[in-house]
Amino acid sequence: MKWQGRRQSNNIEDRRGQRPQNFSGGGINPVLLGPLLKILFSKTGLVIVGVLLLFSFLTGTNPLALIAQFTGGGNLASSVTAPYQPTPEEERMAEFTAVVLADTEDVWNELMPGYREPVLVLFSGQVNSACGFASAASGPFYCPADEKVYIDLSFFRDMGQKLGAHGEFAWAYVIAHEVGHHVQKLNGTLAQVQSKRGKIPEPEYNRLMVRLELQADFYAGLWAHHTQRMKGVIEPRDIEEAMNAAAAVGDDRLQKRATGRIVPDSFTHGTSEQRSRWFKRGFQYGEIDMGDTFNTREL
Repeated sequence: MKWQGRRQSNNIEDRRGQRPQNFSGGGINPVLLGPLLKILFSKTGLVIVGVLLLFSFLTGTNPLALIAQFTGGGNLASSVTAPYQPTPEEERMAEFTAVVLADTEDVWNELMPGYREPVLVLFSGQVNSACGFASAASGPFYCPADEKVYIDLSFFRDMGQKLGAHGEFAWAYVIAHEVGHHVQKLNGTLAQVQSKRGKIPEPEYNRLMVRLELQADFYAGLWAHHTQRMKGVIEPRDIEEAMNAAAAVGDDRLQKRATGRIVPDSFTHGTSEQRSRWFKRGFQYGEIDMGDTFNTREL
């Protein structure tokens, strides 16, 4: 993919080197611990605790953080930024990611009037989102609650080393797939599927999830189709890299690799063949209506 020197998205939030908010950043001063316990378990202390809990409920403030402020423990919920020095390889990945995100903006702004652009968060190791805490091990994900895509760039390296999915366009596929979930948020598909959670048997819900993920694969292919139409920056080997990446994260291949066996009822993303085929379908046809994975018998 020809990407150097092209527009980079401004919707990038760089949290690399930041430690997510948690309760490990501070603590109660040990000198004050004894007196504090006496106060807390007295009648006066119970009143104080009640007031703190009420204040916390009304303001959303962590009560432990309030106690720490009064006892010299500092802010327990603070986010600590450590000095972070990315490698040249990682910086190249970050620049590439910003270019691909810009391309998704151009495509979806044309295809969806009123398209609301998502933010892409770069993180390292672990991150907090509106959908909860996540580590790099969970892989890239989209959070509909804050409309942000979260990516630890080390995943791109792992794709090649651990999954055999090499090439820059393999990375582009991942980004476009997660943006595809954002499109599903905007058109209501994501909410419709998530509303079924806990209301239908798990195997049936898993099958809905497969259809959701395959549609996001289709949208990734659709993005590639229109990026090529609009900019002519995709090279022949790029599509092969993307299809290889889609196949590399198929449920059947991942389960076989992890456990030595395959359990179709537990699939939530689709098989390797399905994922690569739906990406290819999006690239070939370029019509959003061709990606209705929920009203087709054969996936």
